Amino acid sequence: MLGMRHATDSDHVVAVTAIACRERSVSKAAWLGALWGIGHTLTLLLVGGAIIAFKITFTPRIGLSMEFTVAIMLIVLGLLNLFEIRPQTRAVTTARPFLVGVVHGLAGSAAAVLLIVPLIPDPRWAVVYLLVFGLGTVAGMTLITLSIAAPSLLVASRMAGMQRSLRLASGAISLVFGLYLAHKVGFGDGLFGSEQHWTPQ
Repeated sequence: MLGMRHATDSDHVVAVTAIACRERSVSKAAWLGALWGIGHTLTLLLVGGAIIAFKITFTPRIGLSMEFTVAIMLIVLGLLNLFEIRPQTRAVTTARPFLVGVVHGLAGSAAAVLLIVPLIPDPRWAVVYLLVFGLGTVAGMTLITLSIAAPSLLVASRMAGMQRSLRLASGAISLVFGLYLAHKVGFGDGLFGSEQHWTPQ
């Protein structure tokens, strides 16, 4: 349940909306959401497992840097939609949500581990927790993508030009949210300053 709730974080929803609005099939959009979740989960397991196994410590600057990559990724997704830049091959289309999930997984790995390590001292159970959490995220993101894609495609099939409008709107939202997040992390939380404020969430 926590993994499914994690999938509803605003930056996750904005990213997957920008991706899903480019699809013309509900099943393909759901598959892209699942790929996002798989990329997120694999990164969470690899990075989180390494943190648990080797007791790696994260400084606030490293944590904020990972969150800043999410902001950059949202800006890029927004620009791709606004300028209607489409991948040349299906492989690139498939790889994109996976890579977006990887970026989100990097940003969330340290936070997830730092939150559970004090509660689950046994490393094996901590890794099991990460796996179950990740599977919940895959399921949650698939459901969210379906809930976004289904009504969008229904409206687009009935109104000419609506899919393009939805794609531009999702691109604008992704761009604006990415710029907001970049400013918040860079200046509000102090990534570019001398004192950082990072709270794992």
